[in-house]
Amino acid sequence: MQRIGLTGGIGAGKSVASRRLHEHGAVVIDHDALAREAVAPGSVGLGEVVEAFGVGMLAPDGSLDRAALAAVVFADDGQRARLDAIVHPVVRRLAAEREAAAGAADHGAVVVHDVPLLVETGQAEDFHLVVVVHAPALLRVERLVRLRGMDRTDAEARVAAQASDDERLEAADVVLDGTGSEANLVAQVDDLWDRVAHERADEESAERR
Repeated sequence: MQRIGLTGGIGAGKSVASRRLHEHGAVVIDHDALAREAVAPGSVGLGEVVEAFGVGMLAPDGSLDRAALAAVVFADDGQRARLDAIVHPVVRRLAAEREAAAGAADHGAVVVHDVPLLVETGQAEDFHLVVVVHAPALLRVERLVRLRGMDRTDAEARVAAQASDDERLEAADVVLDGTGSEANLVAQVDDLWDRVAHERADEESAERR
């Protein structure tokens, strides 16, 4: 099994890379999706969030009010760390379970962990290969405002809350350029997949000897 850590700053194009890797046959474990699962209605995680931040974090239907929570944690590093301490351990457990299932189903699986905060949470050393989709912070802010309709101040806060471009690049084994078109990024992912496929073939050949 090959384990790849995929990351990139918000607005860099990581979701495009993740989707393309899935299309090639990788087992993609989306840590954002797991984070939502960790605080789903009725979960222990959601109860801990309410205990830590108050009932104002709940929507009328009893689910997490993500906008209300974001307004608190993205404005305060201490509050964000408090939330991370609740959610991250659950996400890691769920991710380990998904990976174990993938490995049991296919010993030669390529498992891609799509982790927005891979660098921030110190997971760079956990993977055979760390792939970073890179686009400069200023461009990412512009994309969040233009494509997602975010307020510029909110967009800048989201970008600032993550690792710096330099920190992310320092952790990378492979850097994909996310500054161009989606088609350009997809082509880079295709090249990466060819490299991974060749490495898998070499490993399988060595195991048969």
